[in-house]
Amino acid sequence: MQTAAVKSLPISSWSMEDRPSDKMIELGTSALTDAELLSIIIGSGTHKASAVDIAKHLLADHQNNLHELAKAEFNEIRETEGIGTSTACRIMAAIELGKRRQAAQLGEHPDLSTACRVHQFMQPFCQDLKSEEAHLLLMNQNYRLIKHIKLSQGGITETLMDIRLIMKYAVTNNATILTVVHNHPSDNPRPSRVDDEITKSINNACKVMRIHFCDHVIVCSQEYYSYRENGKL
Repeated sequence: MQTAAVKSLPISSWSMEDRPSDKMIELGTSALTDAELLSIIIGSGTHKASAVDIAKHLLADHQNNLHELAKAEFNEIRETEGIGTSTACRIMAAIELGKRRQAAQLGEHPDLSTACRVHQFMQPFCQDLKSEEAHLLLMNQNYRLIKHIKLSQGGITETLMDIRLIMKYAVTNNATILTVVHNHPSDNPRPSRVDDEITKSINNACKVMRIHFCDHVIVCSQEYYSYRENGKL
């Protein structure tokens, strides 16, 4: 006896969960689950799983937590079955846009005159990092940001945070004020002996160059440490 071929169901007959784009159009983005939003970025599924199923697996691989997913590196996202190179790139791009949107809330040339404002500006860039990064914020005489420069990645030492390079960046960008920022992935903002030594070296160089060293801020997810606020500058 010959078995009848199974006919593919038209998309219009699929459940709303399997049609997240239609659900978004009908009900708005806030009505979608995290997995449904991710499935729209993923696009299409595979012969084994739908885009929604792949999105659910991706979230499960990262503790069902978008904050943990945002910390993932490219190769870690690729480890989820059904996610190829292009899809991983789209997911990473979406995460990065979210971070930039947070930073953009302060405007193109934000006032960074206080450590609180520096933390607010830098937190989106540093909150998901697994290793230390050093950043330089160059400002004009009104404490308005001229340029944000990533100095190093992987650890904070005097070699990686090149004092001469910091001074060069300040001079070439006509900055009269600068602040140095780095993160502590441990989420403990307390400065180390190396942090203290580097701060002292930068401060001495700024005095020679007649550039105001506003602060050295250590950024964590919720807290920060300011050398200026703690009377060390």
